[in-house]
Amino acid sequence: MGNARLHSIHVHPVKAFRSLPLREVLVEPWGPAGDRRWMLIDDGGKVVTQRQQPRLALAAAEPLPDGGVRLSAPGAEPVTVPVPRPGRTVPVVIFRDKVEAVPAEDDSVHAWCSAYLGIDVRLVHLDDPATRRPVDPAYARPGETVTFADGYPLLLTTTASLDRLNSLIAEGDHPAEGPLPMNRFRPNVVVEGTAPWDEDTWTRITIGEVPFRVAKPCGRCVVTTTDQETARRGREPLHTLAARRRTDGKLVFGQNLVPLSTGTLRVGDPVEVLA
Repeated sequence: MGNARLHSIHVHPVKAFRSLPLREVLVEPWGPAGDRRWMLIDDGGKVVTQRQQPRLALAAAEPLPDGGVRLSAPGAEPVTVPVPRPGRTVPVVIFRDKVEAVPAEDDSVHAWCSAYLGIDVRLVHLDDPATRRPVDPAYARPGETVTFADGYPLLLTTTASLDRLNSLIAEGDHPAEGPLPMNRFRPNVVVEGTAPWDEDTWTRITIGEVPFRVAKPCGRCVVTTTDQETARRGREPLHTLAARRRTDGKLVFGQNLVPLSTGTLRVGDPVEVLA
């Protein structure tokens, strides 16, 4: 583990849109700055992700200095979305959580997103990540919060585990679907220089100057079967994970992290396992 380093950093300014690689990022108590502060909801207020709409993989969100985003997608003129002014919130449902969020102010933004997907959706912003959404109390400490991420402030994966998974796919029933790129798993931080599955044993680590608690393994869903370049779906990696990586009824790959303090992560930072 002495050579483990931060291989890459990724954020997702709008949940379920294309990931954005960065060279460095500020880690806030609820996750990387600018990660998943925006998301789409349907006409019932429920989150819309690649689970229902794989074409979201082809949409991109460029973060703007004020926290706004510039949206682009195939066949659509880009649109700029400023952070909405404080005021009216709407209740939204993100999996098992009910959260208050602020809709984008310009109706044309909602129309743009709806036209791209062909369903009625709205774009909402998480105005106060410090208070709006607690981390799952089964795995959290008091006061820990999260953005519109699936459940935890950061997701970590390792290059060695992906290499091992790809070797299992190559030996399995659907070898033509591999090798898979890391973007199938939509991590925030990717670590190199470990052995396969080392991360399963970690409980506390540091990446550069930032300490983290390893909360739990990440259960994977159909999004991992979605080609992030074409939005087409296959059978892998879920077929192989079901045979080789099942824990407590979940198909697992990667680990969920909670930061224990704030600080800046940089590609190349050393990674140390403390416990």
